[in-house]
Amino acid sequence: MSKRLFNLGQIVATPGALEFLERHSMTSMQLLQRHVTGDFGDLGDEDKESNNEAIWNEERILSSYKIGDDKIWIITEADRSSTCCLLPEEY
Repeated sequence: MSKRLFNLGQIVATPGALEFLERHSMTSMQLLQRHVTGDFGDLGDEDKESNNEAIWNEERILSSYKIGDDKIWIITEADRSSTCCLLPEEY
């Protein structure tokens, strides 16, 4: 198991994200584990590098995971007080 790189704070999810997870027979913990260990999903190299810098500079961290034709985001706030699972259209 990979090491956690940052704190997630309070974990919340939007109704759309909960429906997404149910539709794809997934749990939020599956994606949160990837997010917190630096697997930021389907982002480009520049965005992944920005996330790596954000870990140390206490900035917002965004992961994006494409499952089938659907996409879900996970965003950890800069102050690490909370992490939200949401759909891009819910942003």
